[in-house]
Amino acid sequence: MRKPEHVFNREREWASLVSFAAEEGAGARLGVVSGRRRQGKSYLLQALAAGMGGIYFPALEVTEAVALRLFADELIRFTGAPVPAFRDWIDAVPYLFGAVRDRAIPVVFDEFPYLIKASPELPSIIQRELGPGGSGASSSARVLLCGSAMSVMGGLLSGTAPLRGRAGLEMVVRPFDYRQAAAFWGIGDARLAVLVHAVVGGTPAYRREFVRGDVPSDLDDFDDWVIRTVLNAEGSLFREARYLLAEETEIRDPSLYHSVLAAVADGNTTSGGIAGYVGRKSNEIAHPLRVLEDSHLLVKERDLFRPNRSYYRVAEPLVTFYQAIMAREWTRLERGDAATVWRGSRARFLSQVVGPHIEVLCREYALGDDAEAGEVGSGVVPDPANRTQIQIDVAVLARADHGRPRRILSLGEVKWDRVMGTEHVARLRRARDLLTAKGFDTRDTVLTCYSGAGFSTEAASDVRLVTIDDLYA
Repeated sequence: MRKPEHVFNREREWASLVSFAAEEGAGARLGVVSGRRRQGKSYLLQALAAGMGGIYFPALEVTEAVALRLFADELIRFTGAPVPAFRDWIDAVPYLFGAVRDRAIPVVFDEFPYLIKASPELPSIIQRELGPGGSGASSSARVLLCGSAMSVMGGLLSGTAPLRGRAGLEMVVRPFDYRQAAAFWGIGDARLAVLVHAVVGGTPAYRREFVRGDVPSDLDDFDDWVIRTVLNAEGSLFREARYLLAEETEIRDPSLYHSVLAAVADGNTTSGGIAGYVGRKSNEIAHPLRVLEDSHLLVKERDLFRPNRSYYRVAEPLVTFYQAIMAREWTRLERGDAATVWRGSRARFLSQVVGPHIEVLCREYALGDDAEAGEVGSGVVPDPANRTQIQIDVAVLARADHGRPRRILSLGEVKWDRVMGTEHVARLRRARDLLTAKGFDTRDTVLTCYSGAGFSTEAASDVRLVTIDDLYA
């Protein structure tokens, strides 16, 4: 089935959903679709159900009795016949499987966490009916459970959960990558695309619903665009970063979680640094860190040159922007003084938001640019002789080859608003020598300078220069 014209991109996700929903053979199938809010999950699944004549049931935060009545109404629309009043899901699930027998169709339960909240036993009921002797054995339903509470959805198929091992599809709908986001926003200027992505990331709804198609016309319009959209106290984006955290059901102490995110956004990327920033012991923030990881709001990345070290970064650009720019000026922003706040915050925006963000984009670029790349990340190279450490922003390692030294394909440094010259290349060469002494294979290592401001040096046989335009080429 062809993807509808109104669904932008998402070719891979659409193909997987259609393949799952149209799979032939007797017996109901189960799939799980998750992803943070605003990524277009419902958009995709509504289009799938409509195109294949399936069932789409959007759950609400209501009691079990009300949910069952609404579900019965959906079955009436689907079958065109009366449906009995369901006492509970033990009645409703077998009836659903009995009603879907003639052909494979999708049956979508959207916002499934709402149903679990009112009926915690529902996953067990579905598991029983999908199992041997259950009503799903003779059904052709292709059940898709969808939800935005990532910690809840991630738990559906993990550990000893009832549905573990039952799903034939487990899909996470992620934000658009930086190139897709630029195309979606219709931005052709690479520098402008980076700045916009550093604020709103790749979440589709932020353009369509939240700013109602308001796109900065050029670089000169960017500052005004920030003021009239994300810093506008009457705008939909203004409180969005707070709501992203509030939507996660496992969060009981929002102030602690906001503090953890603020610590990471402020450059405290280790668990010890985060604990010190928020005034807690390391063991007291272990659970918040795990929940934020499960919620896809934090990402944990290891140091490629010191495997026992790891770092955290905020996964959602809007949260970084909120913590670095908005949280400390919240009262003035609520009073409508956005222009003054932005004038005083722009330097911090470039250093704390855009600087780290462009490093992430360069790592994404490097991963897709080198076919031999097995792992891309960052790391620190200790330089004992000079009593310093060399930060490598973009390190590209080849796939591990057992029994042989790990090959380093590239070592890179990133600067957004500084011209890069011979001193940057010299630092990378020093890092390469130190890594050679540590046992890495650096014979073919390319030193790469990524710059948004240009270069005062020329490319050599072992040096590559990458511009912002190259990232989007």
